[in-house]
Amino acid sequence: MRVIAGTYRSRPLTAPRGMATRPTSDRLRESLFNILTPYIEGARFADLYAGTGAVGIEALSRGAAHVTFVESAAPALAALRANLTALKIRDGFQLEQRSVPVALRNLARRDPRFTLVYLDPPWEDLSAYTQSLNLLAESSAALLAPEAPVIAEHARRGSVTLSDTYGTLHRYRLHEQGDAALSFYRQ
Repeated sequence: MRVIAGTYRSRPLTAPRGMATRPTSDRLRESLFNILTPYIEGARFADLYAGTGAVGIEALSRGAAHVTFVESAAPALAALRANLTALKIRDGFQLEQRSVPVALRNLARRDPRFTLVYLDPPWEDLSAYTQSLNLLAESSAALLAPEAPVIAEHARRGSVTLSDTYGTLHRYRLHEQGDAALSFYRQ
């Protein structure tokens, strides 16, 4: 696993052992950021269920102004911190060491107005998708800039199917690649 492009291009990233953390593949990250190119420069990016931080680090590498990483699992947090340290990333980010629902409620009180939101919970956890997407929709005035894309990574096939609508968020694009899919939402 590595950073695909930008300031930290080709730099390796670490991940915890085992299957508890499933990092977004290099190929899928490359596709994602090819789609997001017009939005990245100067973005305020939220990386929810950040895991190793690969997606948020890619955003920083490509010119995002600020990334908020949200992660609660200790092994993933250790890998995320190790990746930030190895790349000497000391600013331009915030680490929320808590669950995504708690973090979103706290962030809504601070009015961060993200211009991009990415979420990648465990693929089999439909309630994590539903709760996170509904919280983003309910608190959209405080959490999302106008027209901010919200992207959910999920399994292409399986028992978990995402809805086309969560509150005020409506899916406008679906990108499928290998075993993964990206659902793009906006208000």
